[in-house]
Amino acid sequence: MIERILEKILFSSRWLLAPIYLGLIVGLVALVVKDVQHLIHIVPNILAASESDLVLDILGLIDLSLTASLVIIVIFSGYENFVSRIVTAGHEDWPEWMSKIDFTGLKLKLLSSIVAISAIQLLRAFMAINKTSDRDLMWYVIIHVVFVVSGLLLALTDRITEHPVKDSDH
Repeated sequence: MIERILEKILFSSRWLLAPIYLGLIVGLVALVVKDVQHLIHIVPNILAASESDLVLDILGLIDLSLTASLVIIVIFSGYENFVSRIVTAGHEDWPEWMSKIDFTGLKLKLLSSIVAISAIQLLRAFMAINKTSDRDLMWYVIIHVVFVVSGLLLALTDRITEHPVKDSDH
């Protein structure tokens, strides 16, 4: 009886994650506000902006878009994997892939998004090379390489655990 009560408490504790996902929704709203601010800054200056400044501004929008997409992936996949299934019946716009991401897929998508965001930051630094110190540029490259290597190692580790190397003696 004590074991069943403990298991019920442990199983119910997954709902403690729900407020965290609600917090991520607030973070998503904050990203939308920043996106609108960014657009308000870009639009009046389109004709006066140089090509490189416009590219940097657009990269900023892409960065916000990737970050927002990452938040959506974490909200839906995390909620479905750890809290409760989302009933998708009647939601004709429901992306098919959303209910198919397991924890391994979530980790890989997260790291892939972080690599993409890092790549955009690195590209922005290269585009503003005359405003970026050598030291800062070096750190952008190092951080990006660390993210890429981490992603490759995570993908390799997951692949090995999914498909263990078969012993040739058997």
